[in-house]
Amino acid sequence: MSDNGWSADRIDTESAHSARIYDYILGGKDYYPADKEAGIAMSREWPALPIHMRANRDFMNRAVRYLAEEAGIRQFLDIGTGIPTSPNLHEIAQAVAPDSRVVYVDNDPIVLTLSQGLLASTPEGRTAYVEADMCEPATILRAPELRETLDLTQPVALTVIAIVHFVLDKDDAYGIVNRLLEPLPSGSYLAMSIGTADFAPDEVARVAREYAARDMPMRLRTEAEAERFFDGLELVEPGLTQVHKWRPDATATEDIKDEDIAMYGAVARKP
Repeated sequence: MSDNGWSADRIDTESAHSARIYDYILGGKDYYPADKEAGIAMSREWPALPIHMRANRDFMNRAVRYLAEEAGIRQFLDIGTGIPTSPNLHEIAQAVAPDSRVVYVDNDPIVLTLSQGLLASTPEGRTAYVEADMCEPATILRAPELRETLDLTQPVALTVIAIVHFVLDKDDAYGIVNRLLEPLPSGSYLAMSIGTADFAPDEVARVAREYAARDMPMRLRTEAEAERFFDGLELVEPGLTQVHKWRPDATATEDIKDEDIAMYGAVARKP
């Protein structure tokens, strides 16, 4: 379990949490028994779940590296950050460009208590943390931490990784993403990974039932539904694809099967 000395008053240790389940499955240490139990149950239903989660993390790394190295982006707004796992987004971006600036957004008290790992910026760059719910874009966009860190007259990369499958239709995931993109200038980018059951419908449905049984209902999306997030944007090659197929590099150590991945990913430019 965690040895970080969390203050327990805001943390529900009896119920599983999606970020802590993710941490457990990826071999982290910031989880509780309920998260471990959930992770074991979900992996039993779909043994490829750890492969899927690692592939999503690797997609984030490649997308951020592309944005910093090839697209020249120096500002990042990361929604639904989750428990810090090195390399964090700012570490990837600042390894390319030390002056990169990153704002992390999450509403999980555990992420807040561990946020020092997200704030270890290079001297040339800057990082900040905003405690806010992604379902409240206006709160995020007017947060002083964001306004003091990012210059919204210059391009920003909005990263929304492995989170919208927890946003149900009633909360309008498309509207949330559009409202976050709206104030960003031309030349900004959107990088997303989006949960789907297109490739392993039975297995992923069983995992989704395990999440729902723990009060974490999911909205998995088809390819066409995933593409809607990028309406009006210019998709970067290879477009929308399973995350392990988006610009794979030499760091891949697994021969990944399509049916082992339940996430679409893409990066797109705002014209």
